[in-house]
Amino acid sequence: MLMVGCRPAGRNTEQHDIMFGIGETIKDLVPAINAFWPEAKGNIHVDAWREVTQVDGFSVEVVSKEESITNDENANKLFFLNLGGYKIGEFDEFHYKMLAVSADQAGAIKQAKLTAFYKHTGFKGATSHIDDKFGVDVDEFHEVKEILPENIKQKYSLRITPNNAVTEDEMHLGYFQLHKL
Repeated sequence: MLMVGCRPAGRNTEQHDIMFGIGETIKDLVPAINAFWPEAKGNIHVDAWREVTQVDGFSVEVVSKEESITNDENANKLFFLNLGGYKIGEFDEFHYKMLAVSADQAGAIKQAKLTAFYKHTGFKGATSHIDDKFGVDVDEFHEVKEILPENIKQKYSLRITPNNAVTEDEMHLGYFQLHKL
């Protein structure tokens, strides 16, 4: 999971997006990063990344399509949510990017509503962006396997299994230029 950024031509502020890829190292993902945002014309950087192996008491493993155990619609899935919210007196929309493991969209949204971000970034007239009927009202909600690059989806699946681990994935934060990886 990577937060990539650039300042596209004609824009006044840096833009960001989240992408998912599969590789042994971050350097292995450089071609996929450039392909993900072609308008950046290679002028792109990474602001944060995380190797996703643990989410909410579940192990997340990358396996070959052949190793995929189940296509059960009731099986747990990995979801990416980009929540948006506001603070009084701040001229900005704040975002909280989260992963959730659930059998369905409703379960992932329920988890999002329990976050401190959701509870503390919104007020009358500018509420946090989730509603029960439409999922995520303004911002994004995706099942991770659906937003992987097409060539990755052809080769790999995600296996999600319960575990008792209390460790969390390390988040790497900072400004990482692609040519220095």
